[in-house]
Amino acid sequence: MATSLSVSVVTCFFSLFLIHAQQVPVAGQDTLLSRVCLGCICEAASGCNVTIGCEETVCGPFRITWAYWADGGKPSLDDNPNAKDMYARCVNDPYCAARTVQGYMTKYSQDCNGDGIINCDDFARIHHLGGYGCSGGLNAKYENAYKLCMQTFDKQ
Repeated sequence: MATSLSVSVVTCFFSLFLIHAQQVPVAGQDTLLSRVCLGCICEAASGCNVTIGCEETVCGPFRITWAYWADGGKPSLDDNPNAKDMYARCVNDPYCAARTVQGYMTKYSQDCNGDGIINCDDFARIHHLGGYGCSGGLNAKYENAYKLCMQTFDKQ
């Protein structure tokens, strides 16, 4: 069990490094999510697997749908968001996917858990449940992965 936790922590650290080795915000948008927050959402979504590709309607390490990408501002790798394959290319690229998440949170930022503050707990809910359903319940796997990651970095 300790080995599994160590591997998860190393994976999470690597994921955070990978996502934030280059920070390129979407034009006109503030950066709402911290590096740790983005990394923990990625960890909860897929174990931050940057080679996961597309499965049915979701793609990339953040498991992003086309509609989410569009709501996130359609960030692109080459300034052409209307290129036929730009959605899949962007959300499978960790940097572009992180910009998509930032853009989505800019649009849907809200206090989902009713604690009076908007923080990463809310962003994790928005990411997984959507901008209009974030007060609903999270599935245990996603919630536990997110909380473990956040607890790991709170101890740093």
